[in-house]
Amino acid sequence: MSANFNISKLVRSNVANLKPYSSARDEFKDFNADMVFLDANENPFGQSLNRYPDPQQRDLKALIAEQKEIQRNQILLGNGSDEVLDLIFRAFCEPSKDSIITMPPTYGMYKVLANINHIKNKEILLTSTFEIDTNAVLEGISPDVKLIFICSPNNPSGNLLNKKAITEILEQFHGLVVIDEAYIDFTEAESWVQTLDKYPNLLVTQTFSKAYGLAGIRLGICFGSKEIITILNKIKPPYNVNSLTQDLALKKAIETEKIKEEIKNIIVERGRLKNMLNSLVYIKKIYHSDANFLLVKVDDAKKRYGQLLEQGIVVRNRSSQPHCNNCLRFTIGTTEENKKLIQALKNIS
Repeated sequence: MSANFNISKLVRSNVANLKPYSSARDEFKDFNADMVFLDANENPFGQSLNRYPDPQQRDLKALIAEQKEIQRNQILLGNGSDEVLDLIFRAFCEPSKDSIITMPPTYGMYKVLANINHIKNKEILLTSTFEIDTNAVLEGISPDVKLIFICSPNNPSGNLLNKKAITEILEQFHGLVVIDEAYIDFTEAESWVQTLDKYPNLLVTQTFSKAYGLAGIRLGICFGSKEIITILNKIKPPYNVNSLTQDLALKKAIETEKIKEEIKNIIVERGRLKNMLNSLVYIKKIYHSDANFLLVKVDDAKKRYGQLLEQGIVVRNRSSQPHCNNCLRFTIGTTEENKKLIQALKNIS
């Protein structure tokens, strides 16, 4: 794969030729210097928030790079993972010409972003056990396919996808493989970030929304080769990650022991909820989960969803998704929230 991969052949010509916008904070980078800043047309009154944020999030990237054992220039940060994914589309997919491959049931924004960017979405279903149909994916690759999206652990099924299948796709596909690891922290499996040097066509996305508990600050991460990250940086908005987000993310990211404890608690609660669900007669199947949720097949998802709603419990009905008929998805809450869910589930018949 390494010998055959050429990123310059994938990037859109207009992006390759683009001269990116250079902001004031790109040109003078010493934000902590004792200087009079009159370069960015900022309001001089205010308490730090009158200043534009670091457009390259240097301090936060330095910490993430140290924790992930990679280089800072292998990281792109975005306004949530959705912005990161959209940038990938815009950098590498020509509207009305190129295609992507997704594997439903999966994260719905891949399809939405394909539609927004006028990119054909070739949907190749996961198997009934929520695994990659490797042969079908490889057979579906045509010259117009630029991106393949793989969500692992997968949403809504919760399982890690087969490593061998992903490896085969990485090695045989000459476009970019985007592995969405939003839920990777809830499993002991090694992140694909550790294989970036082996696979130059690999992009990995993660988020501060799940294990870090910071969905409200909207911070997504993209890991890739420095060549790919350089391309994505050319087209990102200059100040796409605000100062408050950067500051809160830095404070949270250094709390490694607290994060580990919260993850451990969620995994314990996930097991407890699964054990309790096994005792209910209307539960037909509980799918294995490597994420912070359980996908559960019930006798009548619409009925059970409504009954839980009447008791103040909001879950997600995923019945509209392939292989998910009559399936509800339960996010793992706090111990107290899970006790309320369990009691509500016991109350209905």
